[in-house]
Amino acid sequence: MPDPDADAALPAGIATGIGSLPGTDAREAVNIVFGELPEWPYLPELPDRGLGADMIGRGAALLVGLPVQWWAFRWELADLPGRDARRALDFLERDLDALHEANAGGPVRLTAVGPFTLAANLWRRTGGAMLADPGAVADLTASLAEGLRNHVAAAQARMPNAALSVQIDEPSLPAALAGRVNTESGLDFYRRVPVEVARERLRELTEQVGVPVVVHCCAPDAPVKLLQEAGAQALSLDLTLLDLDDVPKVDALGEYLDDGGRLIAGVVPPLGKPHPGVAKEAADRVQGLWHRLGFSPEQLPRQVSVSTTCGMAGASPDYARFAMEASREAAERLRG
Repeated sequence: MPDPDADAALPAGIATGIGSLPGTDAREAVNIVFGELPEWPYLPELPDRGLGADMIGRGAALLVGLPVQWWAFRWELADLPGRDARRALDFLERDLDALHEANAGGPVRLTAVGPFTLAANLWRRTGGAMLADPGAVADLTASLAEGLRNHVAAAQARMPNAALSVQIDEPSLPAALAGRVNTESGLDFYRRVPVEVARERLRELTEQVGVPVVVHCCAPDAPVKLLQEAGAQALSLDLTLLDLDDVPKVDALGEYLDDGGRLIAGVVPPLGKPHPGVAKEAADRVQGLWHRLGFSPEQLPRQVSVSTTCGMAGASPDYARFAMEASREAAERLRG
């Protein structure tokens, strides 16, 4: 069942966003998000700023006791933080300072890459991804959890009245569980991560961060039950990838929702050109799932919020604003 203490940090029945936006100005991006999504804004990521603002570099910058560097076109562990790692830390500081100017008093979500996606893309000094070594993944998870605690504390200091949550992005988790993450050569795959190990690592993180955790997974085979058992207090999923005739997957999501789980429904396209009907199509997608599950319509806005399916770094600024507007309209439609 959902934690009543998380209600302030994890609202429902409204519009929110996922992660990245186009542009390079942190203050402008924060102002846009807090203006367009006032009921549940988030700290946007701006990968257009370059190396260190990318998802992996940004996540690696949060690690405590695991210095990294950019070397040979990838992020890897290092003896000391490299120049690009220091640049990534500077980006994080600028983002937090932009939050200070927003001075929010309601729910605000921070975002970071999750431990398994980070482990699949962060390399050991001896070669190969950290994902290849279960001990390294455990160390990475502990380091990331501590870094996220520090990140939350820094954000809370800048926004004392905000109800914070953390979203961890795990697009590579399904591939890691299925043994589909390529090795360095690209000719083989790393051994699959056992479900019980993934559950344990993710539970360690959700228990140590200190605020409610949302897990975002835009893969079609997101492990809903595993994430729920690992302590995720809300899930952010791409519902456009869910085949409503796929009974096992629909039932898994239905069990999660029937148990009171919170859902950020990714139903608005993150890329494209503004055009009429987007909000209606998005709301219809959510209502179609709800009808298939046979749940009470009155319960929908108590558990479900609306967002784009993924980040919008590749979108035009005009479309990004349009997508936020469409998310708001879709949420209004779902509230009736």
